[in-house]
Amino acid sequence: MKDRLQKILSARGVASRRRAEEMITAGRVRVNGAEAVLGQSADPETDEILVDGVPLPRPGGYVYIMLHKPRGVVTTLHDEKGRPDAARLVADCGCRVWPVGRLDMDSEGLLLFTNDGAFSQEIAHPRGQVDKRYRVWVRGFAPGKEIALGRQVCLDGYTIAKPSVRLAWQEGDQACLEVTIHEGRNRQVRRMCAMAELQVSRLVRVAEGGLELGALSPGAWRYLTDEEVRRLRRGHAAGAAGGA
Repeated sequence: MKDRLQKILSARGVASRRRAEEMITAGRVRVNGAEAVLGQSADPETDEILVDGVPLPRPGGYVYIMLHKPRGVVTTLHDEKGRPDAARLVADCGCRVWPVGRLDMDSEGLLLFTNDGAFSQEIAHPRGQVDKRYRVWVRGFAPGKEIALGRQVCLDGYTIAKPSVRLAWQEGDQACLEVTIHEGRNRQVRRMCAMAELQVSRLVRVAEGGLELGALSPGAWRYLTDEEVRRLRRGHAAGAAGGA
């Protein structure tokens, strides 16, 4: 059954009708391969409707979201201190969702949200050792410190799996490193850097379980595709089996 695009987007939890109209006007919505126009109608059952290249979420189903969490935002549904929280950034998704895992207030990057409790527990379980890649800007760098950062260390009585560290660039005592870890211990990368006598000036999570942050801008979010959700589940299941 055909309906106005902004009504369809609102009903599927993409955005409010007003926000949906803005998205259509900005050229972010396509119907059957063609850029949509304001006032256009479509049938969500027979027409291919894409928002930022991603299909609409299924009606009445679970929602899986990737947010680019900006710096200065806490990973909570509500903060008693009144600080800006990540939940507000995804409030227009059309349903109540919660964060899967955490990023501390001073960190940025890929953060998942969902309303699927089983998925949330599955992905956040500490046994699911899945790669998480970070881009880390540091001060106090000297040649060889990337080797120190790549060592296995003990955090909270737990010896972490050997991380992967790559030097992206260096200028004086400042450097940018790509660090891949296999767990999600509390503030793990920052604590690893402190042990290597490196001062973190910026930290961005750019990938998790094969899911890439890509060009998603800070504060923006998008729905995951069915394939991305399956890939995350497969990766975490394999990690849990390998760590058992």
